[in-house]
Amino acid sequence: MTDSRVLPALHTPHAQRLALIALLAGALSIAFAPIFVRLSDVGPVAIAFWRVALSAPVLALWMSLEPKAGRSRAPSTPRDFARLTLAGLCFAGDLVIWHISIGYTSVANATLLANFAPLFVAPVAWFLFKERFTSRFVVGMILALAGALILMGESFRLSADHLFGDALGLLTAVFYGGYILSVGHLRSEFSTATIMTWSGGITAVILLPLALLSGQPLFPANSDGWLVLAGLALFSHAGGQSLIAYALAHLPASFSSVSLLLQPAAAAILAWMLLNEPLGVLQAAGAAVILVGILLARRGSR
Repeated sequence: MTDSRVLPALHTPHAQRLALIALLAGALSIAFAPIFVRLSDVGPVAIAFWRVALSAPVLALWMSLEPKAGRSRAPSTPRDFARLTLAGLCFAGDLVIWHISIGYTSVANATLLANFAPLFVAPVAWFLFKERFTSRFVVGMILALAGALILMGESFRLSADHLFGDALGLLTAVFYGGYILSVGHLRSEFSTATIMTWSGGITAVILLPLALLSGQPLFPANSDGWLVLAGLALFSHAGGQSLIAYALAHLPASFSSVSLLLQPAAAAILAWMLLNEPLGVLQAAGAAVILVGILLARRGSR
């Protein structure tokens, strides 16, 4: 998998097909994250910290082994580090605010609203980065979001009692959208390993004091607990999130954000297979609608 600085010559059909495969594989990998979270015995903020902290050595080793003669460059200016820090801040905000939102609304509401990132990514990508898409893309995006709503089914409930938590869920989507846009912009200059290492390090630095102040369990009780956290860090973060970062060098951020709606559909199927959680006809239909929406969005993106 070539990972070099983005140049017009690299925007070939082959490169975009490879990036699309990487994007969907990344979405499937991070779909395992809720499974790991469910199995973990530490606090929610601690889970988020270990997710980035345990993956840091692997990502740093990857970055150190990259060929120095590649097209991508190492960060060297205050502006470079500021942009990498912004990506880390956005990802930390995504993780922390989502975990907080669960305390004020239902898990279904928090999960669904956190995946509304395309509503923020598409207009910002159009306005700031001049991404262009057709009406077919807009229809596909709306259809994919509707599929996510169907997927949640009766679990999703709007209530005056949950307005604060629901607002936090939407704020989570804003932060994740900011992360997608930041990484997509950074990938024009830096390699996947560089972005993942620096942004992950920033995220870990932010999350550690929050985890310590939360009063929640920070360390797993046994070796099985460490294996769960290692799976989250290596498979979902170092693996899945890196695949998504790679894909953002070759695919529009707006379309990528829509494609990541594959995550809740895959998570529901995995929970049914691995945790024996019920998966009804409505949830299956929602997953199918998401896939159709992603297909339309792909045909309508430029």
